[in-house]
Amino acid sequence: MKVFPKDFTWGVATSAHQIEGAHTADGKGPSTWDAYCQIPGKINNGDTSAIACDHYNRYAEDIKLISDLGVTAYRFSICWSRILPDGKGVINQAGIDFYNRLIDGLIAKGVTPYVTLYHWDLPLALQMENDGWLSETTVQAFARYAEICFQAFGDRVKHWMTFNENWCTAVLGHGTGVFAPGRVSQTEPYLVGHNLLLAHAYAVKKFRTGSYQGVIGIANNCDFREPLSNSPEDIAAAQESLEFFYGWLTDPVVFGHYPAIMRERLGTRLPEFTAEESELLKGSADFLGLNHYTTHYASRQAPAQNAVAPGDGNGGMSEDQHLYLSSDPAWPVTSMGWFVVPWGFRKMLNWIHQRYNGLPIYVTENGTAITANGVDEAIDDQERAYFVSEYTQALKQAVTEDGVNVQGYFAWTLMDNFEWCQGYNMRFGLIYCDFDSLKRTPKTSYYAYQSIINESRNSTQ
Repeated sequence: MKVFPKDFTWGVATSAHQIEGAHTADGKGPSTWDAYCQIPGKINNGDTSAIACDHYNRYAEDIKLISDLGVTAYRFSICWSRILPDGKGVINQAGIDFYNRLIDGLIAKGVTPYVTLYHWDLPLALQMENDGWLSETTVQAFARYAEICFQAFGDRVKHWMTFNENWCTAVLGHGTGVFAPGRVSQTEPYLVGHNLLLAHAYAVKKFRTGSYQGVIGIANNCDFREPLSNSPEDIAAAQESLEFFYGWLTDPVVFGHYPAIMRERLGTRLPEFTAEESELLKGSADFLGLNHYTTHYASRQAPAQNAVAPGDGNGGMSEDQHLYLSSDPAWPVTSMGWFVVPWGFRKMLNWIHQRYNGLPIYVTENGTAITANGVDEAIDDQERAYFVSEYTQALKQAVTEDGVNVQGYFAWTLMDNFEWCQGYNMRFGLIYCDFDSLKRTPKTSYYAYQSIINESRNSTQ
C-alpha cells in the first residue's frame, strides 16, 4: 500500500480575528473587521468578534488540544493591529509578547508554528487614512510590518505565509462588498489584487535579504472546475475559470505576470507590473498554499440544469468570465452550500502541480461547515468525520499515485469560531466551542483526524 512520506506535515489551522477575541486588550488597535462588525446588518444575528473563542487568554488550553490531536504543525495568523495598533507607527510590545508566548508554547509541545502574516484584519487606520489596499502606502506599511515579525519571531518561526486568500480580500471586500471594507466595484478588485501581490513581493524581499532562515509562500484559495463535457469549449471554460481564480493571484508570484487570458480579457482594467516589479515577483514563493473547499462543473453554454446563480463562486469577477457553473445533484452539500467532491480536490492538486512545475504545495485549509448549535448534535459530527476521511484519501492518491509534491495538510479549523459574515452559526471546528461558557469539547471529527494522522505515521515510508 502506498503511503505518505515520513516527513509529511499534518496540521490544523486558525486565524487571529476568528478566535482571539480581546479586541481592545493590551494596546491592540481596531481592524477593519472590528469596525465592520459594528455595522447593522453586516453580520448574521448581529454577532461580533469581540470575544470570539477568547484564545488570547486561553491559548495554553488550546495548545494542549492541538498537541493532543497529534498534529506536528499549527497554522495561525498574526493580528497586524496587535503588533502595530495603527498599522504603521510605534510597535506594541504587548502584542509581540503574546505571540512569543504562543510560539514558545507550541514549540515546547513539539508543534511547529506556521505563521500567516495577514488574514484579512487590516488595521483600521490604514483603511480610513489611505483607502486600505487601494493605496501604495498600505503596500509599504505591510512590508515594514512583515519585517518586524521576521525580526521578532524569525529565530523560531521557519515557515511563513504572507497572505491568506487574496481573492476574498479583493473580490468579497472590494467587488461584491460582502466582506470588510464592504466596497462594490468592477475595477477595484483588480487594483487590490495587484497591490496585495506587490506587498507580498516586498515582504519576501525583506525576508530573503535579511538573515532569516526558513521558507516563505502564499496561501490562495480555489475551487476546482471540471469541464461539464469533453467538448473543447467546456474544457477551455474550466481552464479559464481556474486561471481567473487561482492563476490570477498565483501566476505572478511564480512567473512574474498575470495569466494571458486575463490580460486579453480585461485590457486596461488589469494593472501592469513594471519590469522591476515583475522581476521582484517572479519566483517569490518557496511554496504554494491551497485553501480548497468545493468543486463545480464549468461550461461555455448555460447548462440545462443545476446551474449556479450568476456571480456565485465564479472566482475573480464573474462578468469577466464567459462561462457557467453547475453541479451534480448527487453531490452532498454542506451547510455553506458547498459541494463535497473529493475527486475534485485531487484534480485541483494535480492542476497546481502541473501548472507550477512541481513547486511544493501545502494544503493550508480544507474543511466543512455544519450548522449545529446543539452540543450533542454538534459533537457527534459524522458528516465532518466523513469529509476529513474522504478528502485526506484523495490527498493520499494525489501524493502517492500521481506524484504531486504536497508537503503538508492543515485541517480547517481547530475549533468553532467567528465565521465572518456568518457569525457563530456556521461551525467549521474539530472542537466544539460553547460561545457562552467558552468550554472546548473535541468532536467525533477530532478523533477521526487523530486516527488518520496516527495511521499515516505508523505506515510512513
